[in-house]
Amino acid sequence: MIRVTKVAALISALLSTSALAQNIEGTVLNKNGNAVVGAKVEVEGTNQSTVTNSEGKFSLRDVSNGNAELHISAPNFAHLHQDITLVEGKPLQLSFTLNRSPIEVVDVLATPIHLSVMESASPVSVLAGETLRRQQTSTLGDSLEKVAGVHTSFHAKVASTPVIRGLSGPRVLIAQNGLDVSDVSRVGPDHSVASEASTAQQIEVLRGPATLFYGSGAVGGVVNVVDGRIPTDSTTRGEWLLETNSVDDQQLGSFNVTTGNESFAFYADGYWRESNDYDVPVSPEVEHDDHDEDEDEHDEEQARVVENSNEASSGFTVGTSYLFDKGYVGLSVEQFNREYGIPGHTHGEEEHDDDHDEEFDEEHHEEESVFADLEQTRVQLQGEYNVAGSWVKQIQLRGGFTDYEHAEIEEGEAGTLFENETHELKLDVLHAPMNDWNGAVSFHYKNSDASAQGEEAFTPPSVTETFAMAIMEEKRFDDVLVQLGARIEHVSLEADNVLLPSLDTHDHEEEHDGHEDDVHDDEHDEDAHDDEHEDTLVFPIDESFTALSISAGLVWDFAPGYNVGISVSRSERAPSASELLSFGPHIGTSTYEVGALFAFHEEEGEAHIELGEGSIELETANNIDLTLRKTEGNLGFVLNAFYNQIDNYYYQTNTGLFAESGHDHSEEEGGEEEGGDEHDEHTDELPVYIFKTDDVILHGFEAQVAWQTTDEFKTTVFADYVRARLQDGGDLPRTPPLRVGTQFSYQSERLSAHLDITRYEEQDRVSEGETATDGYTLVDASVSYDLNVLNQDISVYVKGTNLTDTEARVHTSFLKDIAPRPSRSFALGVRGYF
Repeated sequence: MIRVTKVAALISALLSTSALAQNIEGTVLNKNGNAVVGAKVEVEGTNQSTVTNSEGKFSLRDVSNGNAELHISAPNFAHLHQDITLVEGKPLQLSFTLNRSPIEVVDVLATPIHLSVMESASPVSVLAGETLRRQQTSTLGDSLEKVAGVHTSFHAKVASTPVIRGLSGPRVLIAQNGLDVSDVSRVGPDHSVASEASTAQQIEVLRGPATLFYGSGAVGGVVNVVDGRIPTDSTTRGEWLLETNSVDDQQLGSFNVTTGNESFAFYADGYWRESNDYDVPVSPEVEHDDHDEDEDEHDEEQARVVENSNEASSGFTVGTSYLFDKGYVGLSVEQFNREYGIPGHTHGEEEHDDDHDEEFDEEHHEEESVFADLEQTRVQLQGEYNVAGSWVKQIQLRGGFTDYEHAEIEEGEAGTLFENETHELKLDVLHAPMNDWNGAVSFHYKNSDASAQGEEAFTPPSVTETFAMAIMEEKRFDDVLVQLGARIEHVSLEADNVLLPSLDTHDHEEEHDGHEDDVHDDEHDEDAHDDEHEDTLVFPIDESFTALSISAGLVWDFAPGYNVGISVSRSERAPSASELLSFGPHIGTSTYEVGALFAFHEEEGEAHIELGEGSIELETANNIDLTLRKTEGNLGFVLNAFYNQIDNYYYQTNTGLFAESGHDHSEEEGGEEEGGDEHDEHTDELPVYIFKTDDVILHGFEAQVAWQTTDEFKTTVFADYVRARLQDGGDLPRTPPLRVGTQFSYQSERLSAHLDITRYEEQDRVSEGETATDGYTLVDASVSYDLNVLNQDISVYVKGTNLTDTEARVHTSFLKDIAPRPSRSFALGVRGYF
């Protein structure tokens, strides 16, 4: 009985709330003493917030007594954090002064401690508002590539993913409202991200390790797409968009709307997009062989378009929330659909006779082109409860269920089917201030059941399960903000049918000379294929890892309007299923992939692949970030320098051997034409790449400087660079080049104009089997004009990209040789707000 009484008392202490509350009233002014209209004033750790009126005044009702922190923010101003103490019977009258900032400051939403570009120890960027709408494209990677430190993998404009500081794939987590988006985009560059920018409120980028918040899959960074699918208030508002683009005949329409009453809020969004193959600039130097004039014209026409780069996408989301005094709880359901071509993944469409008519050419291309059919259903739960107790301040809950399916359609049938079913749950418990320390304890669970079936299923079905606990704390010591964190997670990987085939490999240099000697005998190939199938070793694995990540950082406001930040972290990552278990052709990268579970051996001139004998190691990253910022005034800047040493870094290396891709092109193409070229004799072969581990070093910088010349004119300059190398010598593949860019902006009450000039330098630091990429300069521009029609704000805009029609190849792309950037294009659109 005594124990029960003690437990009840403890729970009461944790969840007790203050009986009395006070009102807060005040005014927000700028440096000249003028009212700041529309400034947001919120009580940290609660859902209590308001905005200033036309006189800059605000009022907050029923704020609990005791210590609290106010956060005041407004566009074009530096954010302000103010600690206050509420005492019974003493309502507060406050006045705040905001200082101008030419660099846009937006807070990260999905973390329990404060993160923003100007205030956190870790480097952060956020795209929101008009900047997001101006930069959004059909893919996530392309939408973010003007953010310092972020490049795009540019997989022919259909499946581009972000590359953060030279890292991508399983090291960069793509999240939706704080939860894993749970697609298969991290497995291969030809797999699209199942997230849409046109309906997002903001996109957050955490550069460097973000493992404390998201787990070991975020050792290289995080991109979090935030939308309002689970509304936190019932204010009626909405947005719609219509756009068309000349380079690919793209048509886009999207909308999002929120409404409700005092107790219930409702949300809906949707989008639809269609586009054709996109145009590319024609190289000024066109090499011709002994073709006739008609063939030359045909080749030049073909060079103007990246074939099989079309798409058709649509999606919708509905959500609802129950709102109450101390928080909310809500649920949303999303259906995401996308069909898109896979450039470079076609079988024989160019091997027809030149005498065939144009109609046959179109039919043949349509039959042979390979495209992806992506479908995802996502259910998300989210809630907040403001406890305001003696120990617990707030509880945040996020849960998600994702059912993902991605079929690669060949000749009207699904050649390969990728599936991923994910369950995820995150619980953040924010404690009340303890000796002025603010923070949270986080619990995280994720289960991912992934499978691939078909002739290009290079990874066996597997189940990955994660249990994790983290703690994050921060405290201000006068002018110094200290942020600390630690996370421990247990990751298990199970696969019942891991395959080790008897792989027939060879070196092209060892083959006999002469075309006739290189022609395979069909009967012999069939027997060899049967023998290979019989010799395949099938076995299960059950691996588990315990990863520990720790982080410490501080931000020192050493002078008014200036601060310096430093962050050090040590993060561990368990290898993914594809890095360990792959064994098969991956057409998206044009390679035959072999996982790190296996080993490559060469004895007496004969090469073979067998099970590795060593243990599977955790990948460990030791990272340091230094940041110098000027946060206020007409001139602002953010300068970052980083050094990242990663031990046991998993990456692919070229074995120098080739293996059959699994596609018999000779049967589809009907053999070589008489007198034809011999360039197709190895079309059904792929170079063999095997995953291995090495110690690597990545270091570099990001810089952003903004100068508000007048109230209307602003100039922004940015640059980024990363050097990615093996510790013992050599370069990592597909590392972004040095980039320098500038933007000239004009912003009046109704007119907005932007001119962007970005220079990508040559990248000649390449790995084995990789080629250098020439430098180039891109010029983009946009103009928009705001109208008020029927009490609705309307913006009409035109955007021009690659205005100089420059041939530009993206070094981070697997398809840079066949899919350069689009040619000169113009987009015309209209956007409305209500």
